[in-house]
Amino acid sequence: MLVQTYGAAVSGIDAIVVTMEVNITPGVKFYIVGLPDSAVKESEQRVESAIHENGWRYPMQKIVINMAPADIRKEGSAYDLPLAVGILAGSGQCPADRLGNFMMMGELQLDGTLRPIKGVLPMALKAKEDGFEGFIVPVDNAKEAAVVNGLKVYGVKTLREVVEFLSGNAALQPTVVDVAAEFDRSERNQTLDFADVKGQENVKRALEIAAAGGHNILLIGSPGSGKSMMAKRLPSILPSLTMEEALESTKIHSVAGNIGRDIGLMTTRPFRSPHHTISDVALVGGGSYPQPGEISLAHNGVLFLDELPEFKRTVLEVMRQPLEDRKIVISRSKFSVEYPASFMLVASMNPCPCGYYTHPERRCTCGEGQVRKYLGRISGPLLDRIDLHIEVVPVPIGKLNDAPTGESSVEIRKRVMAARCVQSKRFEGFSSIHCNAQMSPKMLEKFARPDAQGQLILKMAMDKLGLSARAYDRILKVARTIADLDRSENVLAKHISEAIQYRSLDRDTWGN
Repeated sequence: MLVQTYGAAVSGIDAIVVTMEVNITPGVKFYIVGLPDSAVKESEQRVESAIHENGWRYPMQKIVINMAPADIRKEGSAYDLPLAVGILAGSGQCPADRLGNFMMMGELQLDGTLRPIKGVLPMALKAKEDGFEGFIVPVDNAKEAAVVNGLKVYGVKTLREVVEFLSGNAALQPTVVDVAAEFDRSERNQTLDFADVKGQENVKRALEIAAAGGHNILLIGSPGSGKSMMAKRLPSILPSLTMEEALESTKIHSVAGNIGRDIGLMTTRPFRSPHHTISDVALVGGGSYPQPGEISLAHNGVLFLDELPEFKRTVLEVMRQPLEDRKIVISRSKFSVEYPASFMLVASMNPCPCGYYTHPERRCTCGEGQVRKYLGRISGPLLDRIDLHIEVVPVPIGKLNDAPTGESSVEIRKRVMAARCVQSKRFEGFSSIHCNAQMSPKMLEKFARPDAQGQLILKMAMDKLGLSARAYDRILKVARTIADLDRSENVLAKHISEAIQYRSLDRDTWGN
C-alpha cells in the first residue's frame, strides 16, 4: 500500500516541504532513498523498536521510502515520526485519510517517546504557507511552533498519541501562545540598567548614539574602567524587537537548537559574547552541515567582542564582508546557504599590552612601538568599519561614591526610540533599510549632506587624520544620527564635529 506523510527540511533559516512516500509490498528488506544522511538511515531501528514497544506489528515485507524532493539532503533524526506513521498507515494499522492535513516532525526514542528537535519555527511557517491544517511536534517544541498565527500546533509526547489522534480515538488541544504577553514579560525582566554606571557620561553618550543609529562601536580603555559593564547594558536602551524581527531571530536560534521548552518567541534583542579563542567557522557559521555562527545568532542584536586584539587575526578578518553586506553566504560544492547577519558590533580593548597607556594615575610600561603594534593586531579595514571609537577613562576611586546616580536606561531609551521613529519614516520606502548605519552612499547624498561649514570641517579632518573614504561615510552616518537625536532635519556643523570626535582612535593618531 502506498501512503504519503509530510515533514520539512531546513535550508539556511527557511524550510522546504518533504514528502515521504511509503510503499509496502510483498518481499523483504528496507530501503530509504532521497538523499538521506546517516541519522535518517538509522531511523529504521528506532522506528521498528517504537512500533513493537507500543504493541503494533512491524511489517515483515519490502518497505520502500522515498523522501522527495530527492535532490535536497535530509539530515537528522527529526523524520522518525512521519516515517513511523507512514509505515503504520501503509500496513493498515493507522488510517491514511487525514495524513495530508498535517505536517509532522519528531525524533523517536526506542519506547516511542518523542524527543525535541531543531528548526521547528521555520517548519511551522512553511506548514502555514503551504496550507496544512496543523503541525504535530514533540511537546517540548509546541510553544515555539505555536507563535505562527493561523496554524494549529499539536504538542505530543508519544507516537501512540499521534496514531490515536489520526484514528479519531483521541482529541488533542492546540497549543496557544499569547505573543503580547511574551513581549510584556521580557520588558519587565530587564535587570541591567545604565543607572548603575557612575560617571562616564561621554561614553554613555556614544553608546546612545550607537543604539539610535545601529552603529558599530569600539571602547578602548584601561582594565576596570567599565567597558564590559557598559557594553552589557547596551541592549537595555535598544528598541524592542518588532514582530518581524522577533520571528527572524527566533528562526535562526531555532535552527541552531538554542530555543528552550519555555520559550515560544525571542522577545529581547540577542546579546552574544564569544570568547576570544573562538574559531572563524564558529563565528561566521559553516561546518560540513552548515550551521549559523555567532554573527548570525546576534542578528537584530549585539555582538560583543571583549579583548578584541586577543582574537585571532583570521577570525576578525572574516567579519569584514558580513559587516558590510549584513549577511553571510556559506558555499559548498553542491549547495550554498545564506544566513542574515545584521548586528551591532560592540568591541572593547585595552590601549596597550600592560593596559595603562591612557590611565590618569598609573604609569604605562610599554614603549611607543609596543602600543602601535598592539593596535596593529586590528587591521585598518576592520577599524574603518567601526563607526565610533571612544576612549574610556576610569573614574577615580575617590569619586565613585560621590558621583551622582546616572540616567536610567528607560530615559535614554526614550530618546533612542524617538530617533529610530524618525529613521523609520525616512526609510519607509526602502525595504531593507531600517536605521542610519545601513544607508548606502547614494542615500548619504540625499539624507546626510552637511551644510557648508560642516563640509569644511569634515574636509579638514580628513586631511589631518588621514581618514579613508569609508571613514568619511561612517562620519556622515554618525552625524545623521546625532542630528536625529537633536531633532534636527539637517546635518549641521556641530553634528559633524561631534561625529569626528568619535574617530580619534584612528591609526594615524593613536600611540604617538
